[in-house]
Amino acid sequence: MLSKRAKYAIKTILFLFENKDIVPVSAKYISEKENIPYKFLENILRDLRTHQVVKSTRGPVGGYSLAKDPNDITVTQLMRIIDGPVALIPCVSEKFYEACGECEDEETCRIRKLFFELRSEMVGVLNKSIVELSNL
Repeated sequence: MLSKRAKYAIKTILFLFENKDIVPVSAKYISEKENIPYKFLENILRDLRTHQVVKSTRGPVGGYSLAKDPNDITVTQLMRIIDGPVALIPCVSEKFYEACGECEDEETCRIRKLFFELRSEMVGVLNKSIVELSNL
């Protein structure tokens, strides 16, 4: 299930992209317009800034704007920043692989094969850029 943090991160990046004519935008403004709790949003923006997805500008007209080309920001990337692995089991994770303790042979494990197929399909869909997502 998609966490609220990840959903809010996606909504925030879409908002910044779709309102690029008024950036930088304050966290308070984003919070009000997107109905995201302000303190929650501040933590999300901190994580997105740490991963150089957004940048912040200080001052009375400061706020947040995209730090990258929106074509290079994918839903998968945002989900990984906020929640970690996209895969449902660790032995099929692309970025956060861990062997299953109870599995004797990953090559013949039917559960792994099923969830590898699912992860591949899911990542294929989620690799849409923010630009593509805004056009849905």
